[in-house]
Amino acid sequence: MGGVDDEAAEEFRALLRGLRVRDGGELPAFDPATAPDEPLPLFRQWLREAAEAGVPGPHTMTLATADADGRPSLRTVMLHDADAHGWHFGTHRTSRKGLELAARPYAALGFHWTALGRQVRIGGRVTAAGPEESAADLRGRSPAALTAALAGGGRQSEVLGSYGELERAFEAARERVEREPDATAPSWTLYVLTADEVEFYQEEEHRRHVRLRYRRAAGGDEGGRDEGGRDEGGGWLRELLWP
Repeated sequence: MGGVDDEAAEEFRALLRGLRVRDGGELPAFDPATAPDEPLPLFRQWLREAAEAGVPGPHTMTLATADADGRPSLRTVMLHDADAHGWHFGTHRTSRKGLELAARPYAALGFHWTALGRQVRIGGRVTAAGPEESAADLRGRSPAALTAALAGGGRQSEVLGSYGELERAFEAARERVEREPDATAPSWTLYVLTADEVEFYQEEEHRRHVRLRYRRAAGGDEGGRDEGGRDEGGGWLRELLWP
């Protein structure tokens, strides 16, 4: 009993063991001693290098939130901006992620650029932008993205009765976008994650991976860095982590 299932399970495990994350190619070097004092310039550099290396969708990221009971959920979204205010993304405030952010305004972001052996992990508090800024964010996206936002309206993550219902909603939204290219979806909201922790991970050929973590400092004495390379004067602390 269970012989077929056992065989299928072993085949699946063999498949997993035989998979490779990367298919050759030289990995970029990363010397953490040359990293900037703040994470944003390094993040922008890494994303730009991922784009130049031809990584598909380098601006896509995993967004993790949690509900009021602490149960986490994940999804993939697009980064809309990264500036001095934080990392920007958009969604309907009535969606699952929007409701979870309303209950617990903290989130984590994850970027994985396989071809370069790089990952970036970001965590912090999330705030919602106002209606005008959120509308401007939506207007700055493609007509297809605007169509999807209008079609979903405030119903994202709700149960869909039939695919035909979705098709009709998209057709109506597409026609509206043609008539009103500046149309807005009232529930669309721009969110900004203000990071208190950013980790950069560079894979190394012999698995001697480099992990550099920036942590927001609560304060401290003015001046210099300690012998571990950490900023002692507030701002950001930099730490190496064991891989």
